[in-house]
Amino acid sequence: MEALLQLEGIEKRFGDTEVLEGINLTVGKGEFITLLGSSGCGKTTTLRIIAGLEVPDGGRVYLSGKDVTNLAPDKRDVNMVFQNYALFPHMNVAENIAYSLRLKKVSKADIKTTVKDALDLVQLPGYESRMPNELSGGQRQRVAIARAVVNKPKILLLDEPLGALDLQLRRQMQKELKRLQTALGITFIYITHDQEEALDMSDRIALMRNGHFEQIASAEEIYNRPKTTYAAQFVGGANIIKGTVKYLKSENAVIEVSGGEIEAKTRGAQIKEGDRVTAAIRGENLEINPASETYSGLAATVTDKSFSGGMLRITARLADNTEITCHRQGIDCQYAAGDNVKLALKDAGAVLVDLEGGI
Repeated sequence: MEALLQLEGIEKRFGDTEVLEGINLTVGKGEFITLLGSSGCGKTTTLRIIAGLEVPDGGRVYLSGKDVTNLAPDKRDVNMVFQNYALFPHMNVAENIAYSLRLKKVSKADIKTTVKDALDLVQLPGYESRMPNELSGGQRQRVAIARAVVNKPKILLLDEPLGALDLQLRRQMQKELKRLQTALGITFIYITHDQEEALDMSDRIALMRNGHFEQIASAEEIYNRPKTTYAAQFVGGANIIKGTVKYLKSENAVIEVSGGEIEAKTRGAQIKEGDRVTAAIRGENLEINPASETYSGLAATVTDKSFSGGMLRITARLADNTEITCHRQGIDCQYAAGDNVKLALKDAGAVLVDLEGGI
């Protein structure tokens, strides 16, 4: 994929607080990449540096191979959509969309055609005369996007644009944004703290933590092959269990843990018998069985069960007090708190995290 944007060693401090710790990122042309992380991890600062709204204290920003680190926002081929949409309340929809075109002295005829095409693209034909206060949250968001894309930017930056919407509309607009990005062919750099949103929409996810990238990978890879404990727990809420390598088995390791043994993918790391390691196990990769000799698995005691949206969640505790959560579809459950059970790994198994030299 052709590189469109490159961040090289970007540093940013506010007073004594280091917000970005020399981050590096390459974004391809036409890519939908999401900056995912909790509040305060540096997502918005990164976006503002790309937009030119902040100047980094160290490092360089390249757009199409050109150093734009010190260029003003209006000198970059980049547009930004904010969470509050920032529509001009005294202008109607057409005037909001046409604002930047008028500044560029585009002809009235071309503006009219461009505005109409933009409204067709965001599926709001005929809304030219509406005022912002006459629109729903989802409609205002579409107008904000239309206003941004009429300039045909190389990159569209979106800072939690769905944060103010209710859940049902948020899910609808996720699909709409992905459709728009595909139709436009514009690179989208998107901010969210919602891991489900990131998994659903992104070509790649850049998971941020405390001013650095914890992992940059496809949604599939970051979910199934997280590199660190933080990545495993932040994206998908994996169980974390520690143990000792008993022996190596092809590309896997058999690990002694409290209550039994598990088998985990080594991810190419150089480990040996006797090493202390950490494994991540997704709740859906575990099944829960009675504590009898008929079943193999980790010996555990059920501590809690709950139901959410047709999903059964069972929490059990190993002998060393490590808590493990299993979940599956359906609400039928034969187990109750205090029951002794065995937790068995399905074929997908576990993956080692926090490794040196892993891939």
